[in-house]
Amino acid sequence: MHTLRAIYIIGYREILRYWRDKPRIISSFARPLLFLFVFGSGLSPAMGGLARGLGSEGLEAALGEAIDYTKFIFPGVIGMNMLIASLMSGISIVWDREFGFLKEVLVAPISRAAVALGKTLGGSTIGVIQGLLILALAPSVGVSVTPMMVVQLIPLMLLASFATTSLGVLIAARMRTVESFGMIMNLLTMPMIFISGAMFPLRDLPSWMDFLVKINPVTYAIDPLRQVIFRAQGLPEAALEKLPQMGLGVIVFGHTMTIADDIIVIVAFGVTMIALAMWMFSIQD
Repeated sequence: MHTLRAIYIIGYREILRYWRDKPRIISSFARPLLFLFVFGSGLSPAMGGLARGLGSEGLEAALGEAIDYTKFIFPGVIGMNMLIASLMSGISIVWDREFGFLKEVLVAPISRAAVALGKTLGGSTIGVIQGLLILALAPSVGVSVTPMMVVQLIPLMLLASFATTSLGVLIAARMRTVESFGMIMNLLTMPMIFISGAMFPLRDLPSWMDFLVKINPVTYAIDPLRQVIFRAQGLPEAALEKLPQMGLGVIVFGHTMTIADDIIVIVAFGVTMIALAMWMFSIQD
């Protein structure tokens, strides 16, 4: 019970710091808005031309209705906002270390693993909040939102946020300065987002890029979001089945990844990362 309370308090502290930082919340909209309304609007005509060459009847005929570039990247933008928020949650660990607060926490009569878990759960919650904020923009880009879609998305967001926050906490566990943590995050975030199918269809890729896409955990976080959102748009089942062949799904060794398959991958990655993060905290000096 004592450990559970410690986990709750540490996680609650992360959420409280986020909620009080209004500039952080407001600025978190900048990058998603850039992708949705600048890149989306600017590249939709080019994307439409590319789509018409994907099949004998074209993408619009195959799907029964147009899915423009803005709608295509919308699930990816949700994932991007969650990923950045989740990974950057680890920066609080570095801040706490620099100001001496982390040392006080580590010498407290609680398990050090509980500190890592509390930080991760707090960061995961922040990631879900960031994802829901972008989901609220769905009507502005022509994406239909249904109650069932939201119910299905929230647990998927939570799993994805937990996995990526665990990675951020693992990295932060060995970082000594905010600058070094920021550099590592800059090296990780955008490549992981772009090499995940978030911004382009996974079709006719070079073999080296296809390999990177398949081993990128973010790929399996974006794919179930896209499947749920596309199914909520009223597309016929026959059209939905064609999405992976058109690069709008993930195919591994000839097998089309289902939502359940994606969940297994994300859970395995998340469990591995949080186990390593908890171990890192347990050996802190």
